[in-house]
Amino acid sequence: MTQRPTLTGIEQTFDENELIVSKTDLKGRLTYVNSVFLRVSGFEEHEVLGKAHNIIRHPDMPRGVFRLLWDTIQDEKELFCYVNNRCKNGDNYWVFAHVTPSYGIHGNVVGYHSNRRKPTESALNIVKPIYDEMLAEERKHRLPHEQWGASYPILLSKLEEIGKTYEEFIFDICM
Repeated sequence: MTQRPTLTGIEQTFDENELIVSKTDLKGRLTYVNSVFLRVSGFEEHEVLGKAHNIIRHPDMPRGVFRLLWDTIQDEKELFCYVNNRCKNGDNYWVFAHVTPSYGIHGNVVGYHSNRRKPTESALNIVKPIYDEMLAEERKHRLPHEQWGASYPILLSKLEEIGKTYEEFIFDICM
């Protein structure tokens, strides 16, 4: 897919008992996707394997959250986060993602693994205003590194205001 479709504003969903699963190499290129990933995103397997995982990046998803994600998993730690993804046809779908490093037989990181569940509406009602504030700041900047550099401190200041770590915040709202 060379051109991203126009956003439709239509939100896709999936069953609360389903998991969207994907695996990537160290550079974030997809090496595995399950059938739920394909059905919800609208892609066929041959369209995504070998492509950057950001093929499903929704433009209304703050880059600052992805900065946190990459910093965390490259430090060989797991991360839970809420993500808005884009479907092949321009629809979107929200997920509660658990992203972890994948290890090879010698104990070295060989890629990343993500399981995504259906998020609760109550959690999204808390996350969306924070993401909107981050996006508003990002839109004042042109380059991606300037965008995440401007929005990431907003997330950190929100956490400082409530006196919680990122992990504590995420688990408080997902319950």
